Amino acid sequence: MSDVKNLVACKECKMLFDNEALKQSGQSSCPQCGGQLTKDWQGYLAVVDFEKSEIAKTMGISKNGKYALKVR
Repeated sequence: MSDVKNLVACKECKMLFDNEALKQSGQSSCPQCGGQLTKDWQGYLAVVDFEKSEIAKTMGISKNGKYALKVR
């Protein structure tokens, strides 16, 4: 994931994905949960240890990765 402008967020799990990589693989939905993807998101959170992260617990995150803070 090189450019933040190229990221899309899942409306369900809020995980961020590289839009170009998804297009190349032929995916149009979230690879994590199958939810709808959008370019309309704000804020960026990188979770490296979800078990110890209070923010991850508050957001309901149960997997390490990159997440949007707000998804529309």
